[in-house]
Amino acid sequence: MGADTKTRLLEVFKSRAVSFGKFTLASGKESTYYINSKKAIFNSEAAWLLGEMLWQMTKDLDVQAIGGLEVGAIPMATAAALRYHEEGRSVEAFFVRKQAKGHGSQERLEGQVQPGWRVAVIDDVLTTGGSVEQAIAEVERIGAQVVVVTCIVDRLEGARERLAKYEYRPMFTIRDFGIEPTK
Repeated sequence: MGADTKTRLLEVFKSRAVSFGKFTLASGKESTYYINSKKAIFNSEAAWLLGEMLWQMTKDLDVQAIGGLEVGAIPMATAAALRYHEEGRSVEAFFVRKQAKGHGSQERLEGQVQPGWRVAVIDDVLTTGGSVEQAIAEVERIGAQVVVVTCIVDRLEGARERLAKYEYRPMFTIRDFGIEPTK
């Protein structure tokens, strides 16, 4: 993957997404810093860089679909799908709802993912990996195979260990931001 792409994406995230203070994470843990990826991933340059990074990180895996849990995975999956299309390869973007809607099909997985497909599950920031497990469970429930789990930032607080049975490819760890993991 291009060092320039990775370096620039890290710069964008450092400048737009990192805050210091007192925060409670989705995992329930307290932290002195927070990575709010939405402050970065809706930026046009960051979206393009993410699409390129996801293409580079998954193109060797012959995936038919890429996506993850709402909300962070939605722009990431869209960026990846656009990049795959630029390369002349088809891939389906999808997302998993945290809860099924009370109307319509009431499905949690939105998009086209078929049994037997090879799938990349993505997320923006992983701490313990609990949230991404919801997306993995839905993908596996319909009979598709998770071939990789990737994220923008691994906070190094247990996600890799929790996801040990999957190939795990984070773009960055919190140490790339000059921050040591919370104990």
